Amino acid sequence: MSKVVAIFGAGSGLGVALGRRFGREGFKVALVARRAEKLRALEAELAAEGIEAASFPADLSDPAAGREAVAAIRARFGRIDVVSYQPLPGGTTFTPAADLDAEQLRKLMDLFVLTPVEIAHEVIPELRERGDGAFFVTGGFTAADPQPFISGLGPAMSAIRNYVFSLHGEVADAGVYAAVVTLTALITGSEAHESMTAEQLSAVAGKGIGTLDNDTLADTYWDLYVRRDRVEYLFPEPTSA
Repeated sequence: MSKVVAIFGAGSGLGVALGRRFGREGFKVALVARRAEKLRALEAELAAEGIEAASFPADLSDPAAGREAVAAIRARFGRIDVVSYQPLPGGTTFTPAADLDAEQLRKLMDLFVLTPVEIAHEVIPELRERGDGAFFVTGGFTAADPQPFISGLGPAMSAIRNYVFSLHGEVADAGVYAAVVTLTALITGSEAHESMTAEQLSAVAGKGIGTLDNDTLADTYWDLYVRRDRVEYLFPEPTSA
């Protein structure tokens, strides 16, 4: 039976690039995101390249939807071998810490912490039993490098980063790989990148945030999956003094 990669938060940037990269290695591809029409377009794009893919519309801001998507993927493909969780809706912005309130943070925690934890809770037992598999989460640099005036996303992403580090330590001996990809970059082709104006891109660049090619990043994920030699991949990678 072919292996299956489940891409949560699949979009026109990293999502389709990951589907293409893992698909070239013989994986079937499960695409999960909120908009069914967009997913069908990505599914068709992969199918045109000879990659079997299927769409699973779900609102990942609801942790229960993540659990239901796992069940739907298993019903369609019979298994899940790799999970990549990377939702970042277009228009998502930072919030100064002094302006952040509990309601704003609760919504971010649902999307960036509680839903991936729920997905892991559903998938990890299967991977441990099989003695193989991987669970990836993509986050932004403020999870590891908190800074003034760009909070909101950081507290939520730092929580899931903490969780993945702990998870890796618990499942690595069973042959399961958990890792977090922390980026100081916008991914080309992504909704977040495409939705930004020239002025916004200039402001982001002023904070040291560049762009990263989606296919190059997908190659990095495949390399991480094969090598399994680190719990966190940082871009740009730190330079030694």
